[in-house]
Amino acid sequence: MNAPASTLVSLHGVSKVFANGVTALYGFDLDIRAGEFVSLLGPSGCGKSTALRLIAGLAEPTAGHVTWPGSAHEDHRSEIGFVFQEPTLMPWANVADNVWLPLRLRGLSRRDAQERIAESLALVGLQDFAKAYPRELSGGMKMRVSIARALSLRPRLLLMDEPFAALDEITRFKLNDDLLKLQNDLRCTIMFVTHSVYESAYLSSRIAIMSPRPGRVVAEVVGEMPGPRAKDFRTSPRYAALCGEISQILLEQSAEEHA
Repeated sequence: MNAPASTLVSLHGVSKVFANGVTALYGFDLDIRAGEFVSLLGPSGCGKSTALRLIAGLAEPTAGHVTWPGSAHEDHRSEIGFVFQEPTLMPWANVADNVWLPLRLRGLSRRDAQERIAESLALVGLQDFAKAYPRELSGGMKMRVSIARALSLRPRLLLMDEPFAALDEITRFKLNDDLLKLQNDLRCTIMFVTHSVYESAYLSSRIAIMSPRPGRVVAEVVGEMPGPRAKDFRTSPRYAALCGEISQILLEQSAEEHA
């Protein structure tokens, strides 16, 4: 048997109250283990994105702790790649320079970053578009650039905040498959925010289901092992069962909320 994966990042008793008095998270507990693909699934406004921002160090918890067991680093931002819902590309810069941005912020010159930029673009299949500008790209290609930019840092943990939500279903399916292959190739850990039952069931090795605001994890569903899926997985009994199990938990949560 394989040894259990070590915990990469842990959130324990985390609460987040914003300045306007809104409590986004309360009593949030979740461990992310190395090599996992974990999806955070829940209704809009339940604090999914807030949890990602706390892990990324973009905000501090009001209570509780976000820890990195076994890590020698005090500042973990260099270990994290973040892909937002919108590609947030610089329209005046070409694809290569958009990917260079996080490396440039770390003091790496364009020349020294050239190999890393090329590798990152190749990972997302955009090696022939280095000199193109965002206005010349489709929505799916823009998101690939955003992913390449995050991967340029070679992160241990890739945080993704509903990155495919605005894309058509055909493009979304293709990027889902590409993302699973990418994780398999890079052996990175992914934490993925979505409000789609079907996307979470397809992608995840574990689905953490959240309550309505203030958000906390109310259930966890074991998904598939990390890695590419069989071509017929979306029509398989296993996939249907996963979707059904997740949907039932969400329905029960909704019933409790309105009881």
